[in-house]
Amino acid sequence: MAADNTSSVTEFILAGLTDKPGLWLPLFFLFLGFYVVTMVGNLGLITLIGLNSHLHVPMYLFLFNLSFIDFSYSSAISPKMLMSFVLKKNIISYTGCMTQFFFFCFFVISESFILSAMAYDRYVAICKPLLYMVTMSPQVCLFLLLGVYGMGVLGAIVHTGNVLFLTFCAGNLVNHFMCDFLPLLELSCNSSYMNTLVVFTLVAIAIGVPIVTIFLSYGFILSSIFHISSTEGRSKAFSTCSSHIMAVCLFFGSGAFAYLKPPSNIPLDQGKVCTLFYTIVVPMLNPVIYSLRNKDVKLAMMKTLGRITFS
Repeated sequence: MAADNTSSVTEFILAGLTDKPGLWLPLFFLFLGFYVVTMVGNLGLITLIGLNSHLHVPMYLFLFNLSFIDFSYSSAISPKMLMSFVLKKNIISYTGCMTQFFFFCFFVISESFILSAMAYDRYVAICKPLLYMVTMSPQVCLFLLLGVYGMGVLGAIVHTGNVLFLTFCAGNLVNHFMCDFLPLLELSCNSSYMNTLVVFTLVAIAIGVPIVTIFLSYGFILSSIFHISSTEGRSKAFSTCSSHIMAVCLFFGSGAFAYLKPPSNIPLDQGKVCTLFYTIVVPMLNPVIYSLRNKDVKLAMMKTLGRITFS
């Protein structure tokens, strides 16, 4: 019955969010609504940036990639989670589980680094405005994006490889709505301290390095803002950063709470809620935050709707 040399199971059963059948239907429609809003919001933002030439600048290039990442990793998680509300047994194959886990790691790590790249972009725009187009040249932007996705691929390979070395012989019921490391670790009969250490080290790097970059960027930004004499100038500088700050707090706050604690201190049900927040809720909120608080995006939306109306 072995799927390969590393596992004694061929499939897993995802337990989902709750074992109370009375909540399944309301939760299905709630999270289906979240998923639809996520798809419409992120695809809408991608389309707006693609169609409006005045948004073809580094700031919106990074926002385009943030929306693509949010759209992608929500799509890697939400459909399978929704199935847990309508099926008695939400079964996922061993290969499917490892594939979902790989893409989950790839997109989550990529999001943490794209947020740090966006912080650097804001630092250059506010602290070195005269050198902005030179410093944030197309070549630099491409280099930053290659770094973002390169770190995503590297982290996903190491995380997934770590799981592939586990042998699952303690049943196949995963106490989660997705394939994540900690619930899979519970089913393993050969897990070790090193497996856990590798995960928490990688998570600390994937969260720590971007957070340090973001803090340094905003430290210089605040210093620069305090040297602006006019109130209007300070307000404008703050407004260009407010959306990004909200996105950073939502993503890193929930991610750090879910992973940067010893597993013995994190009840899995509590971990589910944290994972739910940054995999389902944050991708839905990001396009709302950036569209409602950004004049350029709202202007682009009005122009695009106007062209559609009068075409």
